[in-house]
Amino acid sequence: MDEATLGTLKRLLSGQRVLSLAVLVGNEPVIGMLPFAPAPDFGGLIVHASGLARHTKGLGEGAYFEALIHAADTPDTDPQQLPRVTLRGQVGLLARGSDAYAEDERTYLERFPSASTTMALGDFRLYRLAIEGGRLVAGFAQAFNLSPDTLQKLRG
Repeated sequence: MDEATLGTLKRLLSGQRVLSLAVLVGNEPVIGMLPFAPAPDFGGLIVHASGLARHTKGLGEGAYFEALIHAADTPDTDPQQLPRVTLRGQVGLLARGSDAYAEDERTYLERFPSASTTMALGDFRLYRLAIEGGRLVAGFAQAFNLSPDTLQKLRG
C-alpha cells in the first residue's frame, strides 16, 4: 500500500466522526450508528454508547463487531467510488477508573467535548473496539486488505 492510500485510510479514521456498527444480539444482526474516536495508535476505535440502545447489548467483552466508515456522499460524487473502510475485531471493556479508561475518555472528549455531559451518566460507557483486520476501498480497482500492521503505519 503506497503513501497516498495510507493517507486515504488515515483521513477516513481521523476525519470522519461517525461509524455504522454491526454486532450480534441474541443471534440476530443489529446495526447502529455511533460517533467514534480512533485510538492514538490506530489499533482500535473508541465508542461511547448507552446501555439502553439495542446495539449496545452486542458490545460485551470479546464480542465480535464490524464497522463501516465512509467519506461523505455529495451530489457530484459517484457513490460507488466513495472511499470507505470496513473494520472487524473484538470488543474490549476497560474498567471504569483505570488508567486505560481515563486515557480513552480523554481521547474521546478531545474529539467530542459535548459528550462530557453523558460521560457521567450511569447507562453510558466507553468501549474499545480492537481492530483485527479489515478492507479499504479507496476507489475503482483500489481495494486493500488491512491488518494491525497496516494500521501501525498510520501513527506517524
